[in-house]
Amino acid sequence: MADKQSGYKIVADNRQARYEYEILATYEAGVELKGTEVKSIRAGKVNLRDGFALIRNGEALLLNVHISPHDTTGSYFNHDPRRTRKLLLHKEEIRKLVGQVDQKGLTLVPLRMYLKGGWVKVAIGLARGKKLHDKREDLKRKQDQRDMERALKR
Repeated sequence: MADKQSGYKIVADNRQARYEYEILATYEAGVELKGTEVKSIRAGKVNLRDGFALIRNGEALLLNVHISPHDTTGSYFNHDPRRTRKLLLHKEEIRKLVGQVDQKGLTLVPLRMYLKGGWVKVAIGLARGKKLHDKREDLKRKQDQRDMERALKR
C-alpha cells in the first residue's frame, strides 16, 4: 500500500468505524508522538478500533488508541500504549469541530493512520452513530452490489 512517489503508506485502518458510524466529514491531523511510538507505528503495531478524539481546552486529543511498545528499545524509553496524544490541527479547524461535536450524536473517530512524507498523520472522521437498521441496510446494499457484479461476470 505504499506509494513511492508521494511517500504515502497506510499503517492502520479502522474499518469498524465505517460500519458503526456514518462519516459526515474527514480531517487530516498530525499526532504529537514520542520516539518509540514512531518506531512502533512504522512497524505497523497500531490499533485504532477503540479510539476516539475529544476537544478539550481548545486542543484536540486522541484517546484510547493502542500503539504497542517497541520491541528492541529498552523498557526505560518505552511509552504507555494507550496514553492520550495531542492532535495537531489548525485553530480554525478545531473551532469548527467544537461547534459540530456539540450537536447531538456527533463524535470524532480515527479512520486511518498513515505516513505521509515521513510524518505520521491520522484521518479523523466527524461521525454520527448508526442504528441497527442502518447497519442492516448497508449490509444488504453490499450484498446486492456483489450479486450484480457476479451476474455481470457470467
